[in-house]
Amino acid sequence: MPSLKAATLAILAATAAALPTTQRAGYRRQAQNGTTNAAAPAALSDPDILQFALTLEHLEEAFYRQGFAKFPDSDFAALGLKPNQIQDLKGIGKTEQEHVTFLQSALAQAGVQPVKPCEYDFKFTDAKGMATTGALLENVGVSAYLGAAKLLKDPAILTAAGSILTIEARHQSSLRVLLGQTAVPQAFDAPLGPTAVFSLAAPFIKSCPQGSNLAITAFPALSMAQGQDASALAVGNTVKVSAASGASGATNCAFTSGGVVPGGTVFTPFSEANGCQIPSGVAGVTYLSLSSSAPLDGVLTDAMTVAGPMILAL
Repeated sequence: MPSLKAATLAILAATAAALPTTQRAGYRRQAQNGTTNAAAPAALSDPDILQFALTLEHLEEAFYRQGFAKFPDSDFAALGLKPNQIQDLKGIGKTEQEHVTFLQSALAQAGVQPVKPCEYDFKFTDAKGMATTGALLENVGVSAYLGAAKLLKDPAILTAAGSILTIEARHQSSLRVLLGQTAVPQAFDAPLGPTAVFSLAAPFIKSCPQGSNLAITAFPALSMAQGQDASALAVGNTVKVSAASGASGATNCAFTSGGVVPGGTVFTPFSEANGCQIPSGVAGVTYLSLSSSAPLDGVLTDAMTVAGPMILAL
């Protein structure tokens, strides 16, 4: 059923990408003012959701296409990948191409001009770095689907969206296996809201054509302080981070991780001089943000987010 498929393909991007500025510019104001993430997508029309989806699929398609054009098969073979594994890796990129084609067709049939691809900078350095970044992007996709699940009212669409979520998870696990990492690093995955997801995607976007530019404002970027080794971090360690616009107003580190109850986020005290401690109870792929408060219900909202998120692999 094409209309159902179109809607379910759009669920991920409805939480992850952005609206054209010509449509529903008020959504940007909602995100900046801390309106709950659950409220924003409810007001979107079907074409809006499809445009969301196409925005993200353009990014993912460009990521794999540019990466495979830059790095020959021999570079992936040098990582220890066999020919069939290299083909599996390229198959992920072909999936993104199919999503773009389908969404463009669905929008055109609805009489809507599809958004165009943006200009991207994926900062490729080598084949391993590309595959590693791909695994992180796929994990963000999983978190975006989970964040959108509670927004869906139609059980049929929720079921179909779940089938797309499982493919995103397979992409992520496949990339981890090909990189020699643990296939399933934690027992649960963490949901993320739209502004947080877009903040993770925004650094790859340089500019967009008129009418296809983004209307969600990303949180200030968060990065590991100089001298920190992200790969060596573990529960109990102190982590030091810096925000692109400074950490004014930040009082806590917010660790959003799968399986954290209640609320999904654990907060620990933060200072620019001393950083913060990675708490117990978080594991695997974890999203670190800076916040201006530490609510007891464990829910991190846009209104209290000062910077981030950034991804930690614990």
